[in-house]
Amino acid sequence: MKRFLVPLLGGLAGLAGAAEPATPAAAIAAGKFSLNLRLRYESVEQTGLRDADALTLRTRLGFAPAPWQGFKAFIEAEDVTAADGDSYSQSGLNPGGAGRAVIADPVTTELNQLFLAYTRDHTTVTVGRQRLVLDNARFIGDVGWRQNMQTFDAVVLQDQTLGQTTLTYAYLSQVNRVFGDRHPQGKWSSHSQLFNGSYRGWSGGTLTGYVYLLDFPNAAANSCATTGVSLAGSLPATPQLKFTYRVELATQSDYGSSPLAYTARYHDVEAGFTHAAGSLALGDERLGSDHNVGFKTPLATLHAFNGWADLFLATPAGGLDDRYLRATANLPGAVALVSAYHWYASDVNAVDLGREFNLQLSRKLTPALTALVKFADFRHESAAFPDVQKSWVQLEYVF
Repeated sequence: MKRFLVPLLGGLAGLAGAAEPATPAAAIAAGKFSLNLRLRYESVEQTGLRDADALTLRTRLGFAPAPWQGFKAFIEAEDVTAADGDSYSQSGLNPGGAGRAVIADPVTTELNQLFLAYTRDHTTVTVGRQRLVLDNARFIGDVGWRQNMQTFDAVVLQDQTLGQTTLTYAYLSQVNRVFGDRHPQGKWSSHSQLFNGSYRGWSGGTLTGYVYLLDFPNAAANSCATTGVSLAGSLPATPQLKFTYRVELATQSDYGSSPLAYTARYHDVEAGFTHAAGSLALGDERLGSDHNVGFKTPLATLHAFNGWADLFLATPAGGLDDRYLRATANLPGAVALVSAYHWYASDVNAVDLGREFNLQLSRKLTPALTALVKFADFRHESAAFPDVQKSWVQLEYVF
């Protein structure tokens, strides 16, 4: 397949790099295909459930016509297949997986993206089904770790007219979640609005402010209004060493269809050092609680935060205080290492919840092919949580 696709797609890419097409038909003829293949084995051992093992292949095939008079378009299909779909619980979709641990990669085939964008001067409007990631994906993300990407049916307006400033507004009419079309919670209807502005003009960092008004009629308890600000960046400590930092504060309350009544707070404080050989950071992320409702992050790329064992995808009713130490290293043989250790407690009364260790090794085998192994080990201190071990082996090809 590779011997066939590389010349074909390369030739189309060459056409796309030529002068702008004269007509829409010419733009389509000069378009470019994209291909992503991700083969993954995931294993889960969880107290109280049977072990789960998932060997899945995620395939994405996309096509983008060449730009024409400020217009761009993209269409992408996504398919997730499993060697044995009943060797794990597909988020409750498969009766054969009952009693096994959940691996949130259901078998599915769907339209992943389909959008039209128009750019004039420094302003772009994008309409349709699209990927959307804001800031560090803590509140708005594509859940890129899971095999089925989260996308949004949305209108997104982005403006960069002001120097070193990006302003983003989005209206979300539907959230296409990782569970797929067949799951009762696979799609959320939405009347949500996002406002985000960032300024990169300071040498030490980027200042960002945001207001996210999330309203989900068919997932009403996740409706919320979040307002926050962050400052993140780095400063030189020595010629070879940089001091890195992130400070973020937010407040959240019920909004729209929510049946709840609460006001909760959030903060993330992180400091560390980075060097050509690697990095080290110490942080404290706290998701508060009010009236027994934890601070919500329903559209986040959740796996990237609060540990890879995914015990805290939904914030506990008593909130969560995650104190963590994270290290990266560039090892011999072009191997990249990422590791972290988490100490978890509730926000209310500081009840000890558990500890977690994370480790990942990855290496680019070719410019298009990346190998990865990954491990997570959560040990509970509270009876409300199980012990969990997860491991992954993955190959990903991107063209």
